[in-house]
Amino acid sequence: MLDSLKKALTERALNAEMDHHLATGEGAGNTRNGYGRKTVMTETGKLEIDVPRDRQSSFDPQLIAKYQRRFPGFDEKIVSMYARGMSTREITGHLRDLYGIDVSPDLISTVTDAVLDEVATWQQRPLDPVYPLVFFDAIRVKIRDEGMVRNKAIHIALGVRADGTKEVLGLWLEQNEGAKFWLRVMNELRNRGVEDILLAVVDGLKGFPDAITAVFPEAIVQTCIVHLLRNSMDFVSWKDRKGLATALKEIYRATDADAAEKALTAFEASPWGQRYPAIGQNWRRAWGEVIPFFAFPDDVRRIIYTTNAIEA
Repeated sequence: MLDSLKKALTERALNAEMDHHLATGEGAGNTRNGYGRKTVMTETGKLEIDVPRDRQSSFDPQLIAKYQRRFPGFDEKIVSMYARGMSTREITGHLRDLYGIDVSPDLISTVTDAVLDEVATWQQRPLDPVYPLVFFDAIRVKIRDEGMVRNKAIHIALGVRADGTKEVLGLWLEQNEGAKFWLRVMNELRNRGVEDILLAVVDGLKGFPDAITAVFPEAIVQTCIVHLLRNSMDFVSWKDRKGLATALKEIYRATDADAAEKALTAFEASPWGQRYPAIGQNWRRAWGEVIPFFAFPDDVRRIIYTTNAIEA
């Protein structure tokens, strides 16, 4: 899903490398000579990139060497650089990690400028007026912060058009993901041209539904069933998880909202519900964002059951 972003940023960096090469003494009198196609293996699979060539064949890319076929540590660094909230220092740190210690500060500066331009263009691009379906989720990435490598969440909005095609609408790096942050995200989507979201699938964070409907009042907000199940398991001992997961299926596999609520009531009265009352309470609190799920046919339910469409 994120391959197009990885490809665009990698190719922008390689073109910046070529500009730097041609501007130095080594590239004097040399010119560009089109592109060559190269396939590299990243953590998530194959990625085809167009590598710039020069007339004298003296250009030796530093980001991806001529005979390099594997690119470890690549995916999350490239993707995280697109996130709004990444500082120039953090982006430069990522590029230094990718390039290694043997490249000149001038090259890193040239590539950083090109990457910042690519990222700004992507972040500010106009979006479609209507998305029938938008998934809001987060991915965990390692980011160098003040000399330390820390795990941070990058929040992602994935839009699905009426023809089924998917588009990453935005990426955001934010420590405090409260209602104010999500309201800012919704207003950004609105300012970039989104007029309506028909169905938003979210991970159940407090204040998230209100932030969505404040900007898109007609949107239906659906809690991700998988997140709700995972949260339920937080209350449960390991030996009980399989049995409890089976019991909860009666709720989210119900034919309609009325049947689902009856199943929830039955669960609360069951031995499982009595042993773990916090689970029933958790589902009750989220119920307003659970019940839209039951208005859809099975083929749509399978799509909106989880926010993990980003991994699909």
